[in-house]
Amino acid sequence: MEAAPPGSSRPTEPGPCLSGQRGADHAASASLQSAAGTEPGRHPLAVAAVLPAGGCGERMGVPTPKQFCPILERPLISYTLQALERVCWIKDIVVAVTGENMEVMKSIIQKYQHKRISLVEAGVTRHRSIFNGLKALAEDQINSKLSKPEVVIIHDAVRPFVEEDVLLKVVTAAKEHGAAGAIRPLVSTVISPSADGCLDYSLERARHRASEMPQAFLFDVIYEAYQQCSDYDLEFGTECLQLALKYCCTKAKLVEGSPDLWKVTYKRDLYAAESIIKERISQEICVVMDTKEDNKHIGHLLEEVLKSELNVHFLDFKLVPPSQKMENLMKIREFAKEVKERNILLYGLLISYPQCLLPSTLEKLVISPWTSNDDQKLQESLRQGAIIIASLIKERNSGLIGQLLIA
Repeated sequence: MEAAPPGSSRPTEPGPCLSGQRGADHAASASLQSAAGTEPGRHPLAVAAVLPAGGCGERMGVPTPKQFCPILERPLISYTLQALERVCWIKDIVVAVTGENMEVMKSIIQKYQHKRISLVEAGVTRHRSIFNGLKALAEDQINSKLSKPEVVIIHDAVRPFVEEDVLLKVVTAAKEHGAAGAIRPLVSTVISPSADGCLDYSLERARHRASEMPQAFLFDVIYEAYQQCSDYDLEFGTECLQLALKYCCTKAKLVEGSPDLWKVTYKRDLYAAESIIKERISQEICVVMDTKEDNKHIGHLLEEVLKSELNVHFLDFKLVPPSQKMENLMKIREFAKEVKERNILLYGLLISYPQCLLPSTLEKLVISPWTSNDDQKLQESLRQGAIIIASLIKERNSGLIGQLLIA
């Protein structure tokens, strides 16, 4: 959506919304403070996030690092940042990128209006990148605009589907146990081959789990672990929870994660991610109309049809339409070009009735008022309009941007 509901603490959202957890900010923050043991009037738990994003995407088999690969014309890492930005109690988000990709990352932040993002130089390995991110959050950094958090989340830049509930669970568990991480059941049995390429032994799949992200730590625990770990750990290690256990004797609490926490690793994963994004977009529609209109306004009627005939979750807020932009049909195309820069696809939808204009967008529908006594014909036109809207949302056909469609 282009903007959050009036009074919301969420940041402006620079494109398709991937989360269904809207409007839960206050409740989530209250739950976090309660779980952390803070009392009313005291400061809430300080939480930051570190995203290692210095990989070259060797397994992807494409020249562009996977975190910058476009999905629906938007870089993958932008979706991940959006998921974290939507969580109001995450104060700072530190992204570790290579020097050669620093300007690319800055342009992404600017284009999609990401907030609370700080960039640091990535290391040559994953652990070194994370360590650099932690150093940026430590108190001993000169002229740093960041402050040391009590809990830090570590998350992969190429896991865009993390939800607020799992973030809350790992942060709460980390506050209590010192470390926590999301896990998932193993899909395949893990086996160990011998030196001659034959089976040596296999693990009992039911007793083991796959370690996923996000993970969360008391900052002092994970920072101390990285300060103590060996060059071998920094060079070849991948598991942050193991470092906390090895160097700080901190046993991580394991939290069951959702199936969508998988990591985009191979080229085929990009197509899977695109499919998930399209599915989530198709379940959320925002109607934008003049809030002064009564319940018989065409926008409210269309909302009821969309609810009854389509399998969508209807976002419950209204915004004042940009009337200056939509005063006449010719400006739809101009406006479409402007909002496409933020990955919002704008279409015009005209219900074929006298004095009835329904301009609509993929993320928002701008509704103009009208009246009619022909209820049967009205319902049929609304049904056709709902079908067109659903098709536009699911397909995201950029070739139709700025066009006027008729129901």
